[in-house]
Amino acid sequence: MQTGRLRVTDAVVLTPRQHRDARGTFLEWFTSGALREASGASLELAQANCSVSGRGVLRGIHFADVPPGQAKYVTCVAGAVLDVVVDLRVGSPTFGAWDAVRLDTVDRRAVFVPEGIGHAFLALEEGATVIYLCNTPYTPGAEHEVFALDPAIGIDWPSGFEPVLSDKDRAAPTLAEALDSGLVPDYQECQRHYDALRAARR
Repeated sequence: MQTGRLRVTDAVVLTPRQHRDARGTFLEWFTSGALREASGASLELAQANCSVSGRGVLRGIHFADVPPGQAKYVTCVAGAVLDVVVDLRVGSPTFGAWDAVRLDTVDRRAVFVPEGIGHAFLALEEGATVIYLCNTPYTPGAEHEVFALDPAIGIDWPSGFEPVLSDKDRAAPTLAEALDSGLVPDYQECQRHYDALRAARR
């Protein structure tokens, strides 16, 4: 598996090796060893999600309080999406920065989104199907949103789409509003959380 770091600190992209023959294709879309080597993190599976979206559906930017946080390992198994990570951790050297990776059935990349990092995606095709592994279950009251079309973040969403957002995502605060309200996580707290998770798995 090929791995690479993204501009957002602690987020990584992983591209699996695909084995093709007359029968079709086989690949390992997740291995704990590759993730650990690329990011230093492990992913203890607590929940697996599947999201099917129509073309133009925009989900996010979603994140969770840290702790408990929720790390995600994300890939697209049908269609294509533009997957985006946003650094929402106050005090991070890349606070406010974002990075985008096309996830599709050609390269079959995956993105690791650590705790404290915001996550969003835009469905580029009808029936785009995203699956993601999570290290903690959904925690009501600890899940939050930041407005994905906030010009201050400036995500370069592709042209030719009229984004379709849920009411909750459309009403999400801007990054500045989330910052003023103390909603976004603290970078040093996230680093302590990462260290605690690594220590617990030794």
